[in-house]
Amino acid sequence: MKTKLLVTLVTLAASTALIAADSPAVGTTAPDFSLTDSKGKTQTVSQYKGKYVVLEWFNPECPFVKKHYGSGNMQKLQEEFTAKGVVWLSIDSSAPGLEGNLTAEQANAKMTEWKTKQTALVLDPDGKAGRSYGAKNTPHMFVINPEGKIVYEGAIDSKASPNPADIPNSTNYVKVALEESLAGKTVTNANTKPYGCSVKYK
Repeated sequence: MKTKLLVTLVTLAASTALIAADSPAVGTTAPDFSLTDSKGKTQTVSQYKGKYVVLEWFNPECPFVKKHYGSGNMQKLQEEFTAKGVVWLSIDSSAPGLEGNLTAEQANAKMTEWKTKQTALVLDPDGKAGRSYGAKNTPHMFVINPEGKIVYEGAIDSKASPNPADIPNSTNYVKVALEESLAGKTVTNANTKPYGCSVKYK
């Protein structure tokens, strides 16, 4: 009985540690993953080496996510930078039965409804990709350079609120990071504190 309880406690502690793990440091190699997107295509980080990649943790039920999509802010960013050759992967790490979890059909319907412009919406129901990046919030954002290194990690912008009215007066950290990187400059604000709803891990 004691052994079983100990195993349970160790498993629980390990699970909690995974959820609370720190994100990989800026300047380190971005963790790879192999997941299926809403169209049934396999998506990895490594297949896009040579390109800039944005990772955006996504939960359509989260008020903070709705702030950026309901206003068209996220779609505008996606469209602007995918047109410049940037790969944009939105990732849903919500577990089955929890808020924000989407089937492929639901994901495609949401993309159509919201007129999203990302490269792909990646489904991560087991949370493996989310945990490998220490993704804590929706949205939690990462920018990866063509060498596969993380050059930005944190919030989408400087106003940690669910109010769309705050967008015009905020600094969009992801936009600035991409603009600086694409211009061959070092990202001046490479780490910020992400905000939003907690990622609903399994």
